[in-house]
Amino acid sequence: MSIAVDLNRCQGYAQCAFLAPEIFTMHGDEALLYDPDADEEQRDKLAQAAAACPVQAILVDAVDEPAEAVPGAR
Repeated sequence: MSIAVDLNRCQGYAQCAFLAPEIFTMHGDEALLYDPDADEEQRDKLAQAAAACPVQAILVDAVDEPAEAVPGAR
């Protein structure tokens, strides 16, 4: 399972760090640190964290799929 966070979009709300502290950590007030290769057993927490992100900056598994496999991609 792969994770990508759009750090340009991330505003440091820290909802992800609250819901999945094993994956996401805030460094200071604004810098987000995360494990891009989280364990499969953390998928439920990761899904909750991604859904809770107010700016939808967290992408799960999309980084491993070729563009033709992503619906709507060209």
